[in-house]
Amino acid sequence: MSGFKNFVLRGNLVDLAVAVIVATAFGTVVTTFTALITSLLPPQTADRFSNETELGAFLNACISFLILAAVVYFFVVLPYTKVKEKYFPSPAPGTPEDVVLLKEIRDLLAGGSGSPAQPSEGSHKG
Repeated sequence: MSGFKNFVLRGNLVDLAVAVIVATAFGTVVTTFTALITSLLPPQTADRFSNETELGAFLNACISFLILAAVVYFFVVLPYTKVKEKYFPSPAPGTPEDVVLLKEIRDLLAGGSGSPAQPSEGSHKG
Protein backbone atom coordinates (compact mmCIF):
# COMPACT_ATOMS: atom_id res chain seq x y z
CA MET A 1 0.00 0.00 0.00
CA SER A 2 2.90 2.37 0.66
CA GLY A 3 4.07 1.85 -2.91
CA PHE A 4 0.71 3.05 -4.20
CA LYS A 5 0.83 6.04 -1.84
CA ASN A 6 4.28 6.94 -3.18
CA PHE A 7 3.04 6.54 -6.75
CA VAL A 8 0.09 8.86 -6.23
CA LEU A 9 1.77 11.48 -4.05
CA ARG A 10 5.27 11.64 -5.51
CA GLY A 11 4.48 11.07 -9.14
CA ASN A 12 2.89 13.48 -11.51
CA LEU A 13 -0.38 11.56 -11.62
CA VAL A 14 -2.49 14.30 -10.06
CA ASP A 15 -0.72 17.00 -12.08
CA LEU A 16 -1.45 15.08 -15.28
CA ALA A 17 -5.10 14.52 -14.36
CA VAL A 18 -5.58 18.22 -13.57
CA ALA A 19 -3.92 19.15 -16.85
CA VAL A 20 -6.26 16.89 -18.84
CA ILE A 21 -9.36 18.24 -17.10
CA VAL A 22 -8.36 21.88 -17.53
CA ALA A 23 -7.24 21.36 -21.13
CA THR A 24 -10.54 19.73 -22.03
CA ALA A 25 -12.49 22.60 -20.52
CA PHE A 26 -10.25 25.14 -22.22
CA GLY A 27 -10.83 23.36 -25.53
CA THR A 28 -14.48 24.35 -25.26
CA VAL A 29 -13.47 27.98 -24.70
CA VAL A 30 -11.29 27.89 -27.81
CA THR A 31 -14.03 26.26 -29.89
CA THR A 32 -16.65 28.81 -28.90
CA PHE A 33 -14.19 31.68 -29.36
CA THR A 34 -13.48 30.46 -32.89
CA ALA A 35 -17.21 30.25 -33.58
CA LEU A 36 -17.65 33.80 -32.22
CA ILE A 37 -14.88 35.18 -34.41
CA THR A 38 -16.30 33.34 -37.41
CA SER A 39 -19.73 34.81 -36.75
CA LEU A 40 -18.28 38.32 -36.66
CA LEU A 41 -16.75 37.97 -40.11
CA PRO A 42 -18.87 39.14 -43.02
CA PRO A 43 -21.23 36.25 -43.69
CA GLN A 44 -22.22 34.95 -47.08
CA THR A 45 -25.82 34.94 -45.89
CA ALA A 46 -27.14 37.59 -43.55
CA ASP A 47 -27.91 36.13 -40.12
CA ARG A 48 -28.23 38.97 -37.64
CA PHE A 49 -28.85 36.81 -34.57
CA SER A 50 -25.88 34.46 -34.85
CA ASN A 51 -23.51 37.02 -33.29
CA GLU A 52 -25.51 37.20 -30.07
CA THR A 53 -25.85 33.43 -29.95
CA GLU A 54 -22.13 32.89 -30.43
CA LEU A 55 -21.28 35.58 -27.89
CA GLY A 56 -23.55 33.90 -25.34
CA ALA A 57 -21.97 30.52 -26.02
CA PHE A 58 -18.49 32.00 -25.63
CA LEU A 59 -19.35 33.73 -22.35
CA ASN A 60 -20.97 30.51 -21.13
CA ALA A 61 -17.83 28.55 -21.98
CA CYS A 62 -15.61 31.11 -20.19
CA ILE A 63 -17.73 31.07 -17.04
CA SER A 64 -17.92 27.27 -17.09
CA PHE A 65 -14.14 27.08 -17.48
CA LEU A 66 -13.57 29.40 -14.51
CA ILE A 67 -16.00 27.43 -12.34
CA LEU A 68 -14.38 24.14 -13.32
CA ALA A 69 -10.89 25.55 -12.67
CA ALA A 70 -11.98 26.74 -9.22
CA VAL A 71 -13.54 23.36 -8.37
CA VAL A 72 -10.43 21.50 -9.52
CA TYR A 73 -8.18 23.84 -7.56
CA PHE A 74 -10.12 23.80 -4.30
CA PHE A 75 -11.15 20.12 -4.34
CA VAL A 76 -8.13 18.47 -5.99
CA VAL A 77 -5.01 20.63 -6.10
CA LEU A 78 -5.22 22.24 -2.66
CA PRO A 79 -5.96 19.00 -0.73
CA TYR A 80 -3.31 17.18 -2.78
CA THR A 81 -0.62 19.70 -1.87
CA LYS A 82 -1.62 19.57 1.83
CA VAL A 83 -1.39 15.76 1.87
CA LYS A 84 1.87 15.82 -0.08
CA GLU A 85 3.41 18.30 2.38
CA LYS A 86 2.25 16.17 5.31
CA TYR A 87 3.63 12.85 4.05
CA PHE A 88 6.59 14.12 2.01
CA PRO A 89 7.91 17.31 3.59
CA SER A 90 10.20 19.37 1.43
CA PRO A 91 13.85 19.41 2.40
CA ALA A 92 15.07 22.19 4.63
CA PRO A 93 16.34 25.22 2.78
CA GLY A 94 20.06 25.29 2.29
CA THR A 95 22.64 23.80 0.03
CA PRO A 96 21.57 20.60 -1.76
CA GLU A 97 23.56 17.46 -0.97
CA ASP A 98 25.04 17.16 -4.44
CA VAL A 99 26.43 20.71 -4.26
CA VAL A 100 28.00 19.98 -0.86
CA LEU A 101 29.53 16.79 -2.25
CA LEU A 102 30.92 18.61 -5.29
CA LYS A 103 32.44 21.28 -3.04
CA GLU A 104 34.10 18.59 -0.93
CA ILE A 105 35.52 16.95 -4.05
CA ARG A 106 36.78 20.32 -5.29
CA ASP A 107 38.41 21.07 -1.96
CA LEU A 108 40.05 17.65 -1.86
CA LEU A 109 41.43 18.05 -5.36
CA ALA A 110 42.65 21.59 -4.71
CA GLY A 111 44.10 20.95 -1.25
CA GLY A 112 46.13 17.87 -2.02
CA SER A 113 45.26 16.14 1.25
CA GLY A 114 43.65 12.86 0.48
CA SER A 115 43.58 13.68 -3.20
CA PRO A 116 44.21 11.05 -5.84
CA ALA A 117 47.76 10.75 -7.09
CA GLN A 118 48.51 13.44 -9.64
CA PRO A 119 51.00 12.53 -12.33
CA SER A 120 53.97 14.84 -12.29
CA GLU A 121 55.01 16.74 -15.37
CA GLY A 122 58.16 14.72 -15.95
CA SER A 123 56.66 11.26 -15.48
CA HIS A 124 54.97 10.49 -18.76
CA LYS A 125 54.65 6.94 -19.86
CA GLY A 126 55.70 6.22 -23.32
